[in-house]
Amino acid sequence: MKQMILGIAGGTGSGKTLVAKSIAEALGGRIAILGLDSYYLDRPDLPFEEREKINYDHPDAFDCGLLTRHIEALAAGEAVDVPVYDYANHIRADKTERMEPAPVIMVEGILVLAMATLRDRLNVKIFVDTDADVRFIRRLSRDIRERGRSVESVIAQYMNVVRIMHLEFVEPSKRYADIIVPEGGYNHVAIDFITTKLKTLIV
Repeated sequence: MKQMILGIAGGTGSGKTLVAKSIAEALGGRIAILGLDSYYLDRPDLPFEEREKINYDHPDAFDCGLLTRHIEALAAGEAVDVPVYDYANHIRADKTERMEPAPVIMVEGILVLAMATLRDRLNVKIFVDTDADVRFIRRLSRDIRERGRSVESVIAQYMNVVRIMHLEFVEPSKRYADIIVPEGGYNHVAIDFITTKLKTLIV
């Protein structure tokens, strides 16, 4: 059995998670998915007001060292305990989620291809490319529904941080992609192509 390490990047709300889930379903569960958002640096030393001000769309916001160690452990056939991040309080929760090794290891997040340390460990690099207006609407809906945010706070963060970081880090990382998937998880042709190829590589 040959093991593959796959990276999926793209802007916020681009459909990365749906692409990841679609690939996982097609592979029949033979995949371990690590979400980059689970690896935000834990800053319990800072008061909530200071944690709110952190730029969570910058590469420095992530614990790349821990994520790299987890990728290497999974590749060596070892299970890992993935952090669970509390988005409402900007801190790691007390619990973790057990992740078992699998033939395909997937790392999914906006900056996966922007970080050289992660990028160099990937066998296949995918960028999910979706129009900015669609991405913003999806993020607005998600942050209100799942992360307890107000409309005003989501708009302010998008305009003052998210959009700027996308143009500086996320969009330029597209050039590292082996495959670009327009319109995310709704591009069934691209997903079928990717999963068919993966199946042949991990036999």
